[in-house]
Amino acid sequence: MHAIPAATNLRVALVHDFLLDLRGAERVFLELCAIFPQADIFSAVYDPVGTQGRFEDRGVITSGLQRLRPTARNFRPLLPFYPAAIESLDLRGYDLVVSSSSAWAHGVIPDENAVHVCYCHNPFRYAWTEREATLEARSGLVRPVLAQVMHRWRQWDFIAAQRVDAYVANSKTTQQRIERYFSRESTVIYPAVEIDRFSPGALGEHHLVLSELIAHKRIEVVVRAASRLGLPLIVAGDGPDARRLQRLAGPSVRFAGRVSDHEAARLLRTAQSLIVAATEEFGIAAVEAQASGRPVIALRAGGLLETVIEGKTGLFFDRPEPASLCATLDRFDPSVFQPEDCVAQAQRFSPERFGNEFSAVVEQMLTRGPARSSTGQHRDAARRSRGRGLARPGRTRS
Repeated sequence: MHAIPAATNLRVALVHDFLLDLRGAERVFLELCAIFPQADIFSAVYDPVGTQGRFEDRGVITSGLQRLRPTARNFRPLLPFYPAAIESLDLRGYDLVVSSSSAWAHGVIPDENAVHVCYCHNPFRYAWTEREATLEARSGLVRPVLAQVMHRWRQWDFIAAQRVDAYVANSKTTQQRIERYFSRESTVIYPAVEIDRFSPGALGEHHLVLSELIAHKRIEVVVRAASRLGLPLIVAGDGPDARRLQRLAGPSVRFAGRVSDHEAARLLRTAQSLIVAATEEFGIAAVEAQASGRPVIALRAGGLLETVIEGKTGLFFDRPEPASLCATLDRFDPSVFQPEDCVAQAQRFSPERFGNEFSAVVEQMLTRGPARSSTGQHRDAARRSRGRGLARPGRTRS
């Protein structure tokens, strides 16, 4: 993996939104930890069990919210408090800060002379791209209060974005959102995928969904389509939408719950296809499927347009509706897709490639130094507002 000579003698802090489970963003953060093996790790909250002990050898410094011991199942009610929690993290004395952000990690406040590089998985979806859908799903009594919270979050989010010295986006989709919502330019570096964990195998009969079961993943579209066609479908994952999806499912749909890495690899290499109905910013599971020699059937939107080759490593459907997916499933022929083509496509997203490209950006920024011309006023304002709404805790190492 690419070494960073300019960072050899620097104090480095790595920051992630929350370390409560092990999904795509957390797997990318593990690759960042590998690039900076001596860095200190920070997060608003941390659950060593949910993250399968993958960060235990490093220790994680957390915010005051850690006292509540949130988990992946119950952390969402605390969302309004996370911006203040992330600003409360004490990054004094660090020369380089690398944040891994799909919500609030980019809002950390480093030392004035530190360089801050943000790897952005997506601007916080519930305040931006999913705002209207989130509000519509709430009752009339809750909606006005939540709308005000989101408005304040957008204000905070924009100001926080101006403090970052350099953004790195995980796809062109995310790059466009960073420019639209934050008025910031970014460099696209596709995430690292642990492609060596996967290999082709004997083909089974099932199609597969491998995802957290939450509304914006649109798994209902897949469940309804498979039920309508009577196609064997395995849904691997867990989340707040699980019970509702189970009630919608026909007899051909099986829910496997949260599965181990080993079981996920087995399900992928034996699947007819992996099906994705959401607009993914990147979509790590789709690359994992191709590394397993299997094609992807996906909504024609988002990052999968950058990772799946239509007709060669997968097919697209045009609307997030069961009828549109059914039409694509009707014309799907697994014999058309060659495992070696899928594996070759997945090789584009190796950890080695990610490490080299990200390290080059960081080294360039360290040579250039922190940007001040357009961010100084926002940095000062953020320091004055540090910890508003949450008492600033001391460091907690978990």
